[in-house]
Amino acid sequence: MFLVVNAFLMLIAAYGNLVLLTLTTIMEVIVVCFLLSTLGRLPYQLEVAMLSLFAIICLYGTLASLLNCIFSKKLLPLGPALIKNNKKKEAAPTTPCPVASSRGTSGLLKIAKLLENGVCGIPTDTVYALAASCKNPSAIEKIYNIKDRPAEKPICICISSVEQLVAAKPPFSPLLWEFMRNVYPGGISCIVPKGDWLFKLGVGPAYDRVGTKESIMIRVPDHTVTAHLCDITGPLAITSANPSGEPDSTHHDMVIDRLGHKIQGVLCDGESNEVVASTVVNCLKINEGTITILREGCVPAAKVRQIFERVKNSML
Repeated sequence: MFLVVNAFLMLIAAYGNLVLLTLTTIMEVIVVCFLLSTLGRLPYQLEVAMLSLFAIICLYGTLASLLNCIFSKKLLPLGPALIKNNKKKEAAPTTPCPVASSRGTSGLLKIAKLLENGVCGIPTDTVYALAASCKNPSAIEKIYNIKDRPAEKPICICISSVEQLVAAKPPFSPLLWEFMRNVYPGGISCIVPKGDWLFKLGVGPAYDRVGTKESIMIRVPDHTVTAHLCDITGPLAITSANPSGEPDSTHHDMVIDRLGHKIQGVLCDGESNEVVASTVVNCLKINEGTITILREGCVPAAKVRQIFERVKNSML
């Protein structure tokens, strides 16, 4: 009975590793030795040798498994499986465009490379967006075709931080600067006066393809992945990643399913932080003491006005 059970264990061990197979094999020999010992036909030296070998392999297997587990490396080899499992692994689902994970730098670099010549879906602090490099006006044109977006609707730009904006030295009033410092980064988009300062920001080649003739909408998402991506690529022209008139995309799978066949890649970040887009604030008349909420999004209009009033009163 013991011989049959151990033979079965040997078969299982053959799918494991060489150390485990050797151990079960010696166990089988030891069982045979015990049977011969009862018949008085086993040399004492062979029995001692088998038990010693069994103890050594047990010690080695235990030590190797422990070290390999602790350090997540194969510090001590356990040997290959004698019998290979030839069962085919399920093929990974194919996607209509390249995808990359936001969890690694390699993913960001992959999408940054694709953005040099095309359009990609990216996560933000609100919903997913379609992005194109401001160094590539033709890619921005593609966004309009991909979304079936009306030509009269301007596209905003996304940057990594207020400091990036400060470096471009736009001639904003102290009130506008203070307001932006209080709402950025976050789910608010500010419409500000357009000007040559955009060239210093890195928008040069796409100057005529973003915003309107007089104004530009700026996003500074409160999202580490998006900020790092903008640091790599420079300013990005962005708009929500959905066909015009349809609900926003709140997961990278939605972007892939709806627009994957039209874009060059998707940066996958799972569920979005919000289910609606950013709140759009017109700041063109901020020096006159007023702002206008053009679209109420993830940040309530009442909260935006509360922030503005607090900032305005602090500067009196």
